[in-house]
Amino acid sequence: MWVTSMPQVWDEEGVAKGAADAVTPAPAAAMLGSLAGWLSRTIQPQPPAPRVCGTEGGPPVTAPRLRLRDGRHLAYCESGVPKDKARFKVVFSHGFTGSREDSVRPSQEVAEELGVYMVGFDRAGYGQSDPNPNRSVKSAALDVEELADALGLGPKFYLIGISLGCHAVWGALKYIPNRIAGAAMMAPVVNYWWPGFPADLAAEVYAKQEVGDQWALRVSHHAPGILHWWMEQSWLPTSTVVAGTTPLPNKRDAEIRSKMKADGTFQQKMEQATQQGIHESYYRDMMVMFGKWEFDPMSLPEPACPVHLWQGDEDGLVPVVLQRHLASRLSWVNYHELPGTGHFLSSVPGLGDTVLRTLFG
Repeated sequence: MWVTSMPQVWDEEGVAKGAADAVTPAPAAAMLGSLAGWLSRTIQPQPPAPRVCGTEGGPPVTAPRLRLRDGRHLAYCESGVPKDKARFKVVFSHGFTGSREDSVRPSQEVAEELGVYMVGFDRAGYGQSDPNPNRSVKSAALDVEELADALGLGPKFYLIGISLGCHAVWGALKYIPNRIAGAAMMAPVVNYWWPGFPADLAAEVYAKQEVGDQWALRVSHHAPGILHWWMEQSWLPTSTVVAGTTPLPNKRDAEIRSKMKADGTFQQKMEQATQQGIHESYYRDMMVMFGKWEFDPMSLPEPACPVHLWQGDEDGLVPVVLQRHLASRLSWVNYHELPGTGHFLSSVPGLGDTVLRTLFG
């Protein structure tokens, strides 16, 4: 009852003005807006300051890093053939909970045969890359561009995104399309509020998520200022993805996660990814990915470069029906659906080699 008695403070897109939102019912959006306003006036739920790598009290810097124009640092990891001998140069944008060491895991033999130099980087706030309080889809793309320029990758380079890290690929196709020689997206996470999705389909698929995930995404979209507070309340429904408890219909995915939890890899990856603060890594990822985008990927014009998208039909984290719709709207996306496959595509035997061979055509 106390929620409805608070003054109505809506999100900036104007839910109070009667904007239709099939994914978030109006009462839920209203409650979040009211809650955000009430919290901001009372307990002011601010996340803790980040523990920046290389500063007093922060984690040590052990990885190669480069300095961006705004003073932030990006940590990176190189693999494949030496840069000066490479025919193809690829930048990887890791997914949720990931790191600079993530890739599509091609074999060294194929990397050498094709002449591929690869570099992954900790996205802002992850691992050993400095946080960016102004992180956005655009800033993710510009970080990729600055990384490529600082490493001397040339006027054009290839870009591969993994899961949630694919927002950087969409951003690159929007903001720096002239720099991209080719792009690939591996099980890219979708934003249920993208206008290009049919409202009834988005709402139907959204409702199939765990209740905690539905609320975590709603808060990320409608009331990002209280996301940290919300996620830290044990009595509220929160993300099963963060907890690592999302039901996974694909057998390989379930086995991989079970093994990672059993041998400590899951916890270790989380600690490394969030060592500067979970708000600057996981929660900012959620706010950027599920927030209000400046553009709809399904309205992008056809780029001059090839774009490929791989998606498993048993993905328990990204609804395949939404990916199919996206691919149907963008005729220039080369859509590769993998039968009997889940979300963790880097673990599919031989797929990394196939991605590189396909991307370079």
